[in-house]
Amino acid sequence: MATIRKHRGKWQVQIRRVGYPAVSRSFLSKADAQRWGREQERLVDLGEAPSPNRVSASAPLSEFIARYLAEVSSRKRSKSDEFHFRQIMRHRLAALVVSKLTAADIASFRDHRLKSVAGPTVRKELNLLGHLLKVARCEWGASVKPDLVASVRKPENAQGRDRRPSSDEFLRVYQELKKSRNPLVADIAKFAMVTGMRRGEVLSLLWENVDLPNQTARLPLTKNGECRVVPLGPRAMTALARQLETHPCNYEASNGKLSGPVFNISANAVRLAWGRATRRAGVSDLRFHDLRHEAISAFFEMGLSVPEVALISGHKDARMLFRYTHLKPSAVAEKISRQSASLLNVHLL
Repeated sequence: MATIRKHRGKWQVQIRRVGYPAVSRSFLSKADAQRWGREQERLVDLGEAPSPNRVSASAPLSEFIARYLAEVSSRKRSKSDEFHFRQIMRHRLAALVVSKLTAADIASFRDHRLKSVAGPTVRKELNLLGHLLKVARCEWGASVKPDLVASVRKPENAQGRDRRPSSDEFLRVYQELKKSRNPLVADIAKFAMVTGMRRGEVLSLLWENVDLPNQTARLPLTKNGECRVVPLGPRAMTALARQLETHPCNYEASNGKLSGPVFNISANAVRLAWGRATRRAGVSDLRFHDLRHEAISAFFEMGLSVPEVALISGHKDARMLFRYTHLKPSAVAEKISRQSASLLNVHLL
């Protein structure tokens, strides 16, 4: 209901309705105020009044993408949304009116992308597009067909990688990394290899979160959104000692504690250096993230239990942990041989 009152010689109309911004206006006559108030209430009832969340039914997908990036993607820790939406913006799909989008339009984009990138990438972009349209329909009041993207056939998901570098391969890559313009990348690769930490976790590690006496590293924010404390073995401690010797860090005289990043380098610099080193070393299809696979598999081969490895890797689901585990049959055979020998000795006593 419109509220009308006389204020400073004029008739002021104010309309408040849940889900819509409060609007007000002043008139010289009460009749004009009543007429305007009735018209605004009629627009609200018809759903045509301006709303803070409502978007135009004739807006193209590109406008929805811009809003999603500003309101939704900006709250995510990962910045990959911008890259994937950039690919959608290059396709004619971005110019189409959202309310008129069809499954055929989505399928056309899918087929176009499959000509240049692998299926898992296209699947990720379709899932992102599906979430955008869901937010637009449920929160922004856009006229979007429910489950529009879900009705489109998606490419098959990728098979889990089982790439583990041999000792010779890692040594060759490591030697090339030491020749890089910033040899710090070699230390980062070695540290990741023996801790199972992700590249982002290694690069975000601060001296404030390293407990040298107890040989642990605290990661306040990880991929699953929770804190994790990683135990550090002798080789990891050696890598940290090397950083203290060769790369000066801040020292807080007030409390006598080290501060600042352990490895002060950008993720892009590490990515480029890794790509150049693997090419020079002649090692194909080896990603930096494969070092995490290698570390987790090696932990199991050392004889660590599932809870112990999960403590290091941060996995809460054993199924996901096993996806990262690719044991070498030869290592398992050697372990069986040792166990068999021990049992034989016990029986001979």
